[in-house]
Amino acid sequence: MEPGNKHVTEDCRAVAEILANVGSKWTILVVSRLGDGPLRFNELRRIIGGISQRMLTLTVRELERDGLVTRAVFPTIPPRVEYELTALGCSLLQTVQALGDWARNNRPAVEDARRRYDGRPAREDRPAARAAHP
Repeated sequence: MEPGNKHVTEDCRAVAEILANVGSKWTILVVSRLGDGPLRFNELRRIIGGISQRMLTLTVRELERDGLVTRAVFPTIPPRVEYELTALGCSLLQTVQALGDWARNNRPAVEDARRRYDGRPAREDRPAARAAHP
C-alpha cells in the first residue's frame, strides 16, 4: 500500500499469504538455486543441503501452485523431473538475491545486536533470551 492509503484488510491478508510462501527459508533457497537454470529434484536437494525430501517436495509444489516454478517430466526410465523458474519466478529472483546479499552483509551486525540483547538483564516486557545459535 502507498503512504496515506486507507488500510484494506483483504489486501493485507493477500500480501501476508504470499509473503508467507515466498519468504520461507526453503522457498528462498530453491528460487535462488533455480536462478542458474533448471535442475532435477535430487540435484536441487543436494545443492541446498539440509532439506528433507518431503520438505523439498512440499516447497516445489507450493512454488508450482503459485506459478513461480514449472515441473517438467521426461519419459525416461526412471522418469526424469526438472524444475525451472517461470517468468514470474525470475521476477522474484532479483528480490531473493538482494535479501540474501543483505543477510550476508549484515550478519555480523545482527549477531552483535543479538549478543548485546541477550546479555541484558531480563525484563518483564520482553521474552526471555533464546539460546545462541551456532
